[in-house]
Amino acid sequence: MPTTASHIWRPSGARRAMLDGFVPIPRGTIPTTPAPLVWPAKDPADVLDYEFDVSAALLANRGDAIATIDISISPNATGDLAMKSNAADGAIAVFWFGAGQVGTVYTVQITIGTTTGRTISRAILLPVQSLATAAVPINALQSDTGAIVTDQSGNPILIGS
Repeated sequence: MPTTASHIWRPSGARRAMLDGFVPIPRGTIPTTPAPLVWPAKDPADVLDYEFDVSAALLANRGDAIATIDISISPNATGDLAMKSNAADGAIAVFWFGAGQVGTVYTVQITIGTTTGRTISRAILLPVQSLATAAVPINALQSDTGAIVTDQSGNPILIGS
């Protein structure tokens, strides 16, 4: 009798933000502000895994790993982006996010504590866009009920074309 196969889940590297490097700055120079960390956009209906890799902060510290994760999301109202769960695998924190309001760029503030006592805190932006449905052109033909009229291929019929 066959048994159900077990599967090993691995997060998608397609939605990974890497901690900015810790590069020494020569004396007498003015450091520049690094670009903000940004994850790829999600649709409000998506529930997806996003990663934050802090290995740059743990280089040459063999055995150090993520021990604690604290997270806050802004804005934070009903229907806004919500964290479903989180986990850690060595130097990579994995978050599952759902919901969100279209057109909103959320700031996810993450504070990580490591097994050796380090604290790493960064903000990562997560835009929410309508990705599940294509935007309808403004000049699309509509029925009396407001439904978009399409051709046999499903493309909207445009007024004036």
